[in-house]
Amino acid sequence: MRFLERLQPLALLVLRLTLGAILIAHGSAKVFGGMHHHIDLVRSLHLPGWLAYLSAATEFGGGILVVVGFLTRFAALCILINMCVAIVGVHLKNGFVGQGNYQFPLALAAMAFSLIFFGAGPIAIDWLWGSRGGR
Repeated sequence: MRFLERLQPLALLVLRLTLGAILIAHGSAKVFGGMHHHIDLVRSLHLPGWLAYLSAATEFGGGILVVVGFLTRFAALCILINMCVAIVGVHLKNGFVGQGNYQFPLALAAMAFSLIFFGAGPIAIDWLWGSRGGR
């Protein structure tokens, strides 16, 4: 199945585009109008309100970085941390299958975790600037 191995760059691109699009959509809702609600949510977790800005920047900006494949591992690490906080602080109490469950943020965290270890792949800005890139 060597032909499947040759398609791994495409698989990483699909993973990045999917994760990034979801995060951009959720982050833009916070950045462009819903920030006060997000600050209230973060404060309800007994965390400082300023972390809401960091969280929104991680979702929106991190999503953009993942889509284009720039600073992918760093962005994925930030996304993983953000999703872990969301799981533990917001969704865990609802269970794995209940209303407001943690399946969705867990899936996003797993996607980010994968990108930390595999990187963006060759269809990315990171690849162009790396040692295997086409300088």
